[in-house]
Amino acid sequence: MTGALLRKGTSKPFSIARLAEGMAALRGWKAVGLAMALGALAALALPPFYFVPLLIPAFTGLLWQLAGATRARVAFLLGWAFGFGYFVLGLYWIGIAMTVDLARFGWFMPVSVGGLSAGLALFTGTATAIVHAVGWRGPAHILLFTALWLLAEFGRGTLLSGFPWNLVGTVWSFSEVPIQAAALFGVWGLSAVTVLAASAPALLAERLPAVERYGVIAAAFTVLAVICALGAWRLSAAPNPGASVVPDLKLRLVQPSIDQKEKWRSELRDSHILRHIELTQGPGYEEIDHVIWPETAVPYLLNELPDLAAALGKVVPPGGRLITGAPLVERDPGGDRFFNSLFALDETGEMTGRYDKARLVPFGEFVPMRWLLDMAKVTPGGDFTAGPGPRSVAFDGLPLASPLICYEVIFSGRVTQSGGARPELLLNLTNDSWFGQSTGPFQHFANARLRAVEEGLPLIRAANNGISAVIDPYGRILQRLELNAVGVIDTALPKPSESVPPFARIGLWIVPILCALLVALAFASRRSR
Repeated sequence: MTGALLRKGTSKPFSIARLAEGMAALRGWKAVGLAMALGALAALALPPFYFVPLLIPAFTGLLWQLAGATRARVAFLLGWAFGFGYFVLGLYWIGIAMTVDLARFGWFMPVSVGGLSAGLALFTGTATAIVHAVGWRGPAHILLFTALWLLAEFGRGTLLSGFPWNLVGTVWSFSEVPIQAAALFGVWGLSAVTVLAASAPALLAERLPAVERYGVIAAAFTVLAVICALGAWRLSAAPNPGASVVPDLKLRLVQPSIDQKEKWRSELRDSHILRHIELTQGPGYEEIDHVIWPETAVPYLLNELPDLAAALGKVVPPGGRLITGAPLVERDPGGDRFFNSLFALDETGEMTGRYDKARLVPFGEFVPMRWLLDMAKVTPGGDFTAGPGPRSVAFDGLPLASPLICYEVIFSGRVTQSGGARPELLLNLTNDSWFGQSTGPFQHFANARLRAVEEGLPLIRAANNGISAVIDPYGRILQRLELNAVGVIDTALPKPSESVPPFARIGLWIVPILCALLVALAFASRRSR
């Protein structure tokens, strides 16, 4: 052997072109299986693994497979299979929620993971079918694929209530440096740049002038390098972590880490509240101004139990507030309405502020198409009613806040009130104990971190279990409690960034802008099939 890797059974040396031809020649279940495997490979770049270089063989391999597609429907199937592999491995943790009551919901586990993944993969399949139908090659092919991938992410993140979990741009959330770009064009721009760089090496298998092949690849990775350089520059110009804070204000975040299988057991609910109280009144309590408990920390209909509210008022620091999650009911002759809510209580137990969760989890907090699907939702009780949407809420003694309950924090560009007063912090109460020791809580936290950078706002996160944290407006983690930890975080409140980031001004309009730019570049560099 002369240094060239030889194919088995032939004297012809291995080459990238021959590898691409072999992948394009696959048919039937072999092609579909490889596409699924490539999608699963891409999912390993997501939190908490962050094997980002694996995106290159994943997306490059998909494009080489698409080159062999004979019809648009074949291209659709390959894109769908890639998406299915990506989502199944990235979202397997959803099935863990069904094990909380395995006897009742075990049957729903494959539906919750497989069905959701199959539905989300329709967007990636549609993107690859369109790429095939257009038929461009060379750099135009890469640029168009990137634009349509971004559009597919936007579609799955917005249509039918949306589920923008595990957008490709989240793979950079392991570091505060690259995610600074989210202040400019959100996680959407990070996705576009990442997919472009991961797809560009597919050009190595095309018959193009070397300067064109390597030039496009070099340009794509140069954009990534520039993003990192600008991120480092932005951080160097920012105040030191923890230096810019609201004066004379100290918060205590409580993370009790109560097992989800025990959380709603009637004989244990009082002890769960006592656990919150004990953590709240632990050492250093006399220096605290406000206390923040996680989502549904109070497992009762708090608005109907004034004695309980009054008892909780005794936990409130003098002149401060207890902010806690709890379910709420509004009695009405036409039927009771239940809400997943956040309350602020004063020292007397009076409710001085309220926010109702607006984005509800299908099958977790309500059953869609209940007229057709006769089944119980996964969480106890009846279906919840959605609140009015993002709101800037004034809690006495705190700056104007935008409350976000659980996965409301994943909706990029939709975490603050449109047209309303700009908040000064994002307040995220959550409960990730549904998902056990899995990748889910880490992915959820990565999403939350990106929202802080996009909006230029500090993020305060209190989790029953998961990752509680204090994040400044540059996405820097000032304090955190890890998954399964029991304890509190005592913290000052970081101030917002001095200027409003471009993405916070432009919002989701950035997606059509980026797509139009990519398509224009593709059109300018197009090559016919």
